[in-house]
Amino acid sequence: MPIYESSESDNETTPRVKLFGRQRPMHAILGGGKVADVLLWRNRNASAALLIGVSAIWFLFEVVEYNFVTLLCHISITTMLVIFIWCMTAEYFGWNRPQIPELLSNEHTFQEVVSNFHLRFNQYLRYFLHIAGGNDPVQFFLVIISLYIISVIGSCFDFVNLLFIGFLCMETLPYLYNRYEREVDYHAGQMTRKVSKMYRWFDSRVLNKIPRGPVKDKKHT
Repeated sequence: MPIYESSESDNETTPRVKLFGRQRPMHAILGGGKVADVLLWRNRNASAALLIGVSAIWFLFEVVEYNFVTLLCHISITTMLVIFIWCMTAEYFGWNRPQIPELLSNEHTFQEVVSNFHLRFNQYLRYFLHIAGGNDPVQFFLVIISLYIISVIGSCFDFVNLLFIGFLCMETLPYLYNRYEREVDYHAGQMTRKVSKMYRWFDSRVLNKIPRGPVKDKKHT
């Protein structure tokens, strides 16, 4: 029997919830376009190429210890030499001259990426303001703890390594969650219920016992 069909009374009385309370599929949450296809590995060639490219850049910066300006100049020199040789030999071998890739020259692709980033940023900002305003105390404490853990992890890595780890998480976690969605939702629901119970206990045993001053009635004129 799968783990998400447990017969415990607490699980039977509590409806199954989605992670972070989401209502839409992961593909729709990620934008539903080419970016979502890459993050969910539906376009395996583009996803693999992006992962290999970013890994190569990280290797050059962290392992080979390339300077950014030096690396940029060397890449530009190599690219110019390749294009020069290609153009010089194209007419002899009947090759086509190099063209700008459609992915880079397509204005719609860049607009889609920018629009998706703007939409995600506004959603995260609204969610942040909602949590910071004290509308959901459980989520408030979870976010505080998560940010503290991230700050501790960030102090152990430099900026480039932290960006690379973040990219790996962005490339793998949505795909893994989309594949093992029911199992993750089950364990996330269990954890959320335990945190809610702990908060109710803390609220009844500690917060409610804090003395508060008398509430003064407003005088109506």
